[in-house]
Amino acid sequence: IWDTVITVFINILLYIYDFVGNNFGLAIIFFTLLIRLITYPLNAKQMKSTQAMQDLQQSEEWQKIQKKYKNDKEKLAQEQMRVYQEQGVSPFGSCLPTLIQFPLIIALYQSITRSLAVTPLQLLDLSKHITMGAALIPLNRIFLWLDLSQPEHLTTPLVIFGYGIPLLAIIVAATSYLQTKLMTPTNPSAGDQSAQMTKMMGLYMPLFMGWLAYSFPSGLAIYFITSNVASIAQYGFMG
Repeated sequence: IWDTVITVFINILLYIYDFVGNNFGLAIIFFTLLIRLITYPLNAKQMKSTQAMQDLQQSEEWQKIQKKYKNDKEKLAQEQMRVYQEQGVSPFGSCLPTLIQFPLIIALYQSITRSLAVTPLQLLDLSKHITMGAALIPLNRIFLWLDLSQPEHLTTPLVIFGYGIPLLAIIVAATSYLQTKLMTPTNPSAGDQSAQMTKMMGLYMPLFMGWLAYSFPSGLAIYFITSNVASIAQYGFMG
């Protein structure tokens, strides 16, 4: 099944690549927007869940629970779960959009690296996945200042003290933080373990995403930035 997903992704990328005039950077951007469009209902549902969480944690009943059971963590957790169930709110709803991305990230990463085949062995492996567009191979790997098959810090023109400045990785971390901040309840309770977990993810996940953008081919960073910006725009569109 996974191999089939990779094959589908590669052929969609090749089709878009051909459509946009053999520009693989643009192909990644349009492919990402296509994925965001397909997953829009799920993302919209999660954003509504996050808003419901924010409203719940600012409610009078929730505040009373925090004060009444502040010295009894077990009872506090039980009462919080009761309120979650009564209100139909998932305590982990704001974490799901980030977690859902990981299978797509892995599939896209493999699709990008396989599409940018260079060696004969890589080209042979790619030939097993393409059903159209064989004449397009090898692909144009250059987009702006990037070699999409290489990490950005290896090809960036911004070099200080001999080290390449990974501009895309910085943008990935910044947009990931902003996206997570928007998708995190604004008033998490100090005694709520799920809220604390969400808060920690809001700090560590952007750094992890930035590390991925720094370490892996820059084509993946293009995907991260496009996806983050699209998510932020969707959040604003939904008010």
